Amino acid sequence: MSASRSLFEPGRIGPVEIRNRLVRAGTSETMASPDGEVTEQLIDLYETLARNNVGLILTGHLFCNPRGQYAPLQTGICDDRMIAGLAKLTSRVKRHGARIFAQLAHAGSQSRVTTIEPLAPSPVPNALTGRLVAEATAEEIEATVTAFGRAAARAVEAGFDGVHIHGANGYLISEFSSPLTNERDDRWGGSPERRSNFVLEVARAVRAAVPADFPVTAKLGFADAPDGGMGLEETLPRAQRLEELGIDALEVSVNVMQSPADSAGKYIAVDRKRAAQDLLVHRVLAKPGSQAYFLPWARALRREVSIPIVLVGGLRTTERMEQILADGDADFLAMARPLIREPDLVSQIQAGRSGRVDCTSCNLCLAHEGHHSLRCWRKPRRRLLSHAIYRLGGGLKRGIMTTRG
Repeated sequence: MSASRSLFEPGRIGPVEIRNRLVRAGTSETMASPDGEVTEQLIDLYETLARNNVGLILTGHLFCNPRGQYAPLQTGICDDRMIAGLAKLTSRVKRHGARIFAQLAHAGSQSRVTTIEPLAPSPVPNALTGRLVAEATAEEIEATVTAFGRAAARAVEAGFDGVHIHGANGYLISEFSSPLTNERDDRWGGSPERRSNFVLEVARAVRAAVPADFPVTAKLGFADAPDGGMGLEETLPRAQRLEELGIDALEVSVNVMQSPADSAGKYIAVDRKRAAQDLLVHRVLAKPGSQAYFLPWARALRREVSIPIVLVGGLRTTERMEQILADGDADFLAMARPLIREPDLVSQIQAGRSGRVDCTSCNLCLAHEGHHSLRCWRKPRRRLLSHAIYRLGGGLKRGIMTTRG
């Protein structure tokens, strides 16, 4: 089966048919209004992806509670006033035949917004920011679970095709799930089973808030990046419980992180030629980063659940994508950074393009979260100079809490 044929076979998540197997993975956009509402710039971004034949769009993480905001100009879904803008966004996406799921999130102690009081299961310094947050009370935890459910109800009203629970990448659900960040000894922590309670209660609240035939999916952290943390022996049973609760698909990712590169590997499949073309002088003699770095976890998950699996993480050649589908290791393939550089990438592949995508996974786009709207900083070339000036002028250290590179 050719890449164009296998990648463009329709698929299903719950009752929803998706026109192909290519998913836009959620990523921060820094395109909302100061109070988290949708802007025309954000709508244009999503409509461009839909017009260029992306099958399913997962939104950037939408904060379900004001205390769960990750960065400035992040889109929210924590108040009814946000529904109208989100409805306009979904309408513009669906007119082009794409599906769109609202990704519900709470940043936990990983929040980079200095003006809010975040939430965390335990007072453990955040590995990315060093932020220390007081232990959440039982009442605060219950209120947060409720916030996820209410956010899901708003997603239904706004016309989304499904909701996607963000339970990975060091955010609040990850923090409750990991023994590195959850030191509680109550209903919410103290054993693998009790560390599962928060994500399971969120899943129950979300499922109860939406119609029975409305897709609910989740991005789940399957292992902690630091040594000695959570592993598959804890997360695979958690995934099975989520399936039992009615989760319709799972996206595989990392849990608690030490560096942004733990969830967004750098210089994936960048050979000497690509490094030279993109002025990556320091990579000309370096070994390319490995593709599909979460694939072993997806394969382990495949043996334990029957629901569709969404694989994200370093998918950079059409040949590798095709092979993963042919092997049955995943049902959908998600990309974020390649679609930042080439919003029309899916249309190009459908038209016959094969081989490597242009994105070099340099992660400059991630470095500017909360500072500038989402863009590739290597294309057009003049943006590299703009990035250098901003960085050397200390811009990346101003205004929000910084993360480790």
